[in-house]
Amino acid sequence: MGNGLHLLDIVFFAMVAAFLILRLRSVLGRRTGNEPPPPQMRPQRADKDNVIDMVAVRKPVSEPAADTPVGRGLAAIRASDPSFDTDGFLAGAGAAFEMIVSAYASGNSAALRPLLSDEVYRNFAGAIEARNRAGERLETRVLGVHSATVAEAGMDGTLAHVTVRFVTDQINVLTDAAGRILEGEPERPTEVTDEWTFRRNVRSPNPNWELVATRSPES
Repeated sequence: MGNGLHLLDIVFFAMVAAFLILRLRSVLGRRTGNEPPPPQMRPQRADKDNVIDMVAVRKPVSEPAADTPVGRGLAAIRASDPSFDTDGFLAGAGAAFEMIVSAYASGNSAALRPLLSDEVYRNFAGAIEARNRAGERLETRVLGVHSATVAEAGMDGTLAHVTVRFVTDQINVLTDAAGRILEGEPERPTEVTDEWTFRRNVRSPNPNWELVATRSPES
């Protein structure tokens, strides 16, 4: 009799254990090795060109003070677009700076088109066309970047705008059709300060920023 009750107890507890295992699997899911990474670490594909945006896994390390105009401007952008990250933006702006400078020097208007606003593109393309008509050639090399810092930031309706001050060492040499140097020195780099303003509509699904203004501040 005692052995029969003991056997019933074993069967009962086995049924309870099986029930709990099934409930846990239904709640937690089963690992197959093919699951996507958790949301905070999942690369987000930004567009059809498979640009991977890792903003979600970066943390700012050079954020301006919150009580400064730049700090308040960045906070306003982040309030409208929580994925915005200052360091990630500056890294992308630095890459865009070198791409645009290189494309402009080589006369590659097609490479410039997706990076520039309509107005800036017209100015750049017009300068390239005038250079080509004159038979001139521009060589530009960015030898080093001293700094890339946010000079201005803010929101204008749904448009976020950030102005970045780039301080770089460059060699810029303009030659004529015969190869004679018109401007610059091939072996002497100069320190160049540029301020470029980038803009993006935070309501747009397109994560890319475009260059909308350039200027060289007076020292």
